[in-house]
Amino acid sequence: MKQTDIYVLSGFLGSGKTTLLKEILKKEKEIGRKVAVLMNELGKVSIDSNEIEEGIPLKELLGGCVCCTIQDEVEAQIQTLLVEEKPDVIYFETTGAAHPVETIDGILSPIFADRLRFKGIVTVINGKQWLERFTLNAPIQQLIIEQARHASLLIVNKEDQLTEAEKAKISFELQAISPNAFTLLTTFSKFPFEKLLEMESQVYEDIQKTSVHKLHLNTFVYTFKKTIAADQFEVFLRELPDTIYRIKGYVQFHQAKYPDLFQYSYGMPLFMKEEMKMPLNMVFIGENIDWKQVEDGLNQL
Repeated sequence: MKQTDIYVLSGFLGSGKTTLLKEILKKEKEIGRKVAVLMNELGKVSIDSNEIEEGIPLKELLGGCVCCTIQDEVEAQIQTLLVEEKPDVIYFETTGAAHPVETIDGILSPIFADRLRFKGIVTVINGKQWLERFTLNAPIQQLIIEQARHASLLIVNKEDQLTEAEKAKISFELQAISPNAFTLLTTFSKFPFEKLLEMESQVYEDIQKTSVHKLHLNTFVYTFKKTIAADQFEVFLRELPDTIYRIKGYVQFHQAKYPDLFQYSYGMPLFMKEEMKMPLNMVFIGENIDWKQVEDGLNQL
């Protein structure tokens, strides 16, 4: 089965994500991969989509953030792109208000998780904005830090507006927040494209184990081969580490005619009955997790 790479472009408002996307699309054209783009904006009218070259499949998600209000729409648009366009790679430019964990949660639907290969998060940072972030309110400061902390590639934009001392300060602070990320200072989002291509996920058996540059935040997809016992599954959940933030997918219990849709957020499980057959894929998102241990636990159910 063909797997499509998917990258998330993150970064606060005004950091330069669309400029970066245009630069990436230019490089992709040179290497001949078939590209599709998803763009999420909080407003009802898209400005940035006018910047995308004709001929590139583009799906827009307007009027809400992928984190909360439009997750179902994200799922539908990715499914459409996979079926109709069959791209080699999808770039998902998020709204500046999106948190990385919720963004990954929004794109990794259990319906098509085995057809996507999540490659990682590229976060764009406006250098001046980073230095002045303490003037923003506390939740926004925290969001900007979270966007940096979960990135595998950090692009500090508008380098030409910074002094040498400011560049050193930003590099030092980002290294402390995200020690495993590759950090680049740049202007107009010009960067060595091979750094993005190097963001490789590891795949073994029927599991996509994505651990980009030994990042904190990574994902894991498990496919159940059979029905399982509900009580054993509950025991498995109780024993999970608290750094597994999200689980969602389909699980079928003994004697059940159809699978349940299962969702788990920060320790809280939720089951919903389904009235049709669904792929028994389950997506996990966590931080510093030994996925082999999780896999072993699931295999024993």
